[in-house]
Amino acid sequence: MAKRYAVILAAGQGTRMKSKLYKVLHPVMGRPMVQHVIDQLNPVNLDKMITIVGHGAEKVAEHIGNESEMVLQGEQLGTGHAVIQAEDLLKNKDGTTIVVCGDTPLITSETYRSLFDHHEQEGAKATVLTAKAPDPSGYGRVVRNDQNEVERIVEHKDAEDAERQVDEINTGTYCFDNKALFEALQHVSNDNVQGEYYLPDVIEILQSRDEKVSAFQTPDFEETLGINDRVALAHAEKILKKRINEKHMRNGATLIDPDNTYISPDVTIEQDVLIHPGSIIKGSTTIKADAEIGPHTEIDNCYIGQASIIKQSVAKDSYIGDRVQIGPYSHIRPEASIGNEAKIGNFVEVKKSSLGNKSKVSHLSYIGDAEVGSNVNIGCGTITVNYDGKNKYLTTIEDDAFIGCNSNLVAPVTVGEGSYVAAGSTITKDVPEDALSIARARQANKEGYASRIRNQKKD
Repeated sequence: MAKRYAVILAAGQGTRMKSKLYKVLHPVMGRPMVQHVIDQLNPVNLDKMITIVGHGAEKVAEHIGNESEMVLQGEQLGTGHAVIQAEDLLKNKDGTTIVVCGDTPLITSETYRSLFDHHEQEGAKATVLTAKAPDPSGYGRVVRNDQNEVERIVEHKDAEDAERQVDEINTGTYCFDNKALFEALQHVSNDNVQGEYYLPDVIEILQSRDEKVSAFQTPDFEETLGINDRVALAHAEKILKKRINEKHMRNGATLIDPDNTYISPDVTIEQDVLIHPGSIIKGSTTIKADAEIGPHTEIDNCYIGQASIIKQSVAKDSYIGDRVQIGPYSHIRPEASIGNEAKIGNFVEVKKSSLGNKSKVSHLSYIGDAEVGSNVNIGCGTITVNYDGKNKYLTTIEDDAFIGCNSNLVAPVTVGEGSYVAAGSTITKDVPEDALSIARARQANKEGYASRIRNQKKD
């Protein structure tokens, strides 16, 4: 099999985005658009991938890491000039090179693979990925000869009136014979309206040498959309959201309102999961079978166990076991671990804490930096007082303990197995197992005192 290489063009500043963020780092469904390109190219089994960077190169390097080699284009003088920056890494290699724009996050690995296969089967020196555009304005036109072969590609600004009527457009993605590409680039001129070195001019150079130039037309124009402004970014987000949601529904999940459900690409959802409208599911989240999410719930990078229910709540970087009930209006913060059949009720916040099987925190409580055993009941208004202004400390509540309402557990402190903490207590010392701990002021009733207060207010 021929060697395969990729050059990703990601050096443009993206001024039309009107943003401090480098264009190809703008996220689509939570992932930078250039990362989508890399992720879809990876299944093609490339021998080398090179990303041409310019503005914001350091930021791109932070996101890409070791997934692609990077070459700096110090001055942006057109797509042909960008590709030639990879010359030192590719020039003398045999094989096929695909050139892709870093702002086209919707092209799938299946399309990339089909383009490679078509190019190699045709024995072409160049193959253009084309599409039929409903409105081709602004795109380079693919001009064919009488034999329906690609004759040339004309940029919109340089096209004559007849050429502007052509609706087959150049998507900006190509496959080339690698050696032929870099040899032809030496002859590309910048004699055009923009004064730039256009990569499509390589097509005409190869044509003039009677080399075979082919075209592979994708049936899905929207897949090839490039993102140049915020309007196009929102449109791409909508397309990818629909693609992701349809995949999950075909795999057996129920999305009641897919138009108002947002699921990132790395999410795994098993069969018979029910997702209500307004749910946002991000990161490397896994949702096991028969779980129910939403409405209006945000989950980021969590494991959600089988048949668990999360309503109107937020969960991030946490583990949630089987048959757990969370919400409404709960906040599961990072490093929380919720055991099987546990319950986290309304207006409860859990942070960096473990909660054992069948334990309950039903209302209006804060559990932070705590280890809570199994079958523990934590009453309404309970707080683990974990922070002294400088350091954070651990609260331990052992199995079968009962914590009364409005209790403050001042860490570091341990409440022993099977013990009771009376409502309204502030616990500052360890509670032995099977004990009742009461830590509150003795009640004193002053009869008639309320009337004295009311009379003073009248005076």
